[in-house]
Amino acid sequence: MIKMISLILGGGAGTRLAPLTTERSKPAVPIGGKYRLIDIPISNCINSGVRRMFVITQYNSASLNQHIKNTYNFDMFSHGFVDILAAEQTPSSDKWFQGTADAVRQSLHHLKRHPHDYILILSGDQLYQMNFAKLADYHIEKEADLTIATIPVIDKEAPGFGIMKVNEQGYIENFIEKPELGILPEWQSHVDEKYHNQGRHYLASMGIYIFNKAFLHKLFDENPKATDFGKEFIPIAIEQGHKVASYAFDGYWTDIGTIRSFYDANIALTANIPEFNLFDNEKAIYTRPRLLAPSKIFGTWFNQSVIAEGCIIHAKKIERSIIGIRSRIAEGTEISNAIIMGNDSYETIEEMQKSGKPAMGIGKDCNIRNAIIDKDVRIGDEVSIHGSLALPDGEKDTHVVKDGIIVVKKGVTIPRGTRIGLGE
Repeated sequence: MIKMISLILGGGAGTRLAPLTTERSKPAVPIGGKYRLIDIPISNCINSGVRRMFVITQYNSASLNQHIKNTYNFDMFSHGFVDILAAEQTPSSDKWFQGTADAVRQSLHHLKRHPHDYILILSGDQLYQMNFAKLADYHIEKEADLTIATIPVIDKEAPGFGIMKVNEQGYIENFIEKPELGILPEWQSHVDEKYHNQGRHYLASMGIYIFNKAFLHKLFDENPKATDFGKEFIPIAIEQGHKVASYAFDGYWTDIGTIRSFYDANIALTANIPEFNLFDNEKAIYTRPRLLAPSKIFGTWFNQSVIAEGCIIHAKKIERSIIGIRSRIAEGTEISNAIIMGNDSYETIEEMQKSGKPAMGIGKDCNIRNAIIDKDVRIGDEVSIHGSLALPDGEKDTHVVKDGIIVVKKGVTIPRGTRIGLGE
């Protein structure tokens, strides 16, 4: 086994994912009913035999720290670990991370006591299943200094990514960050015939890199003011004639950067055969073992939905939705095209009776569609929450509207009879 260590970037403030990132970091955002985004890259590493991981964060990292501490505990014989590296002041730097590369540069001193020849750099906010051992083998086969995982995209998607010009040998000849549509024809690369027939002529960076250890240190030493991989270090490496290889990934991948992309990625999990497979024996996604009771359901009509454990559901109908852990949904309620994140704890019957508020969960005779309900929300009876592309973006005390999706903020109370969205 090659000596490789992984650095998982926790991302910045995650403002485009707000309000889901108001009280938590991006990697700590719940997904798929029971997981968190950070579980994806960590699970990919574990399944690939990469057992030494650092997660680099600087924003709202408390819940992420707790999740990792309660989830990823390796035995003493494996030498594996998942450690958090938060932004810190050191003799060499008294500033917060200024970019992706700066976050890695400021964290490298923590790697000194862990023998390694290669550094795998990952993002903490993507949904995919990749075998990093195959990526590492390809990197070695190409005798590359740096290998970048790439995915073919169509012209409309290309301006949102760093785009590579890749030759037939698999090496990157040029790189441009978020090109304008007008110059795209110059940036077509050699791709497999099936992608060519789909109009996917452009190879986009997935933000997944393998660096040779010595080469990464060399780049940092020679470019002390550069702070970003995509905007600075990758173009520098190519311009200086280093071997920069493209690893063409043939699988599902999506970047969770906005409320719409987060919503779409979750709802896609309800498909009959989703592209992201939570039921794969060899590519399992791991998360915290909460030891919850099985979900309990009373007379609910379900269709194309994902239900996590520990739920108590009396709803009338749930369709094309994600129902998260410990969700409580009362009689007569209808939910469609929605993400219900659930609750961090249960309320007892005595607590419900004494609080004077709606019970934690969703009350009777509610109608919820095209919405994301964050954790620990109290929704009273006869509430309507109806998202639509016809709604303008905006924010109120209890919720946000983005791209037609209504996002109810964590821990808020929605009184009985409230109408949010269409028909408000």
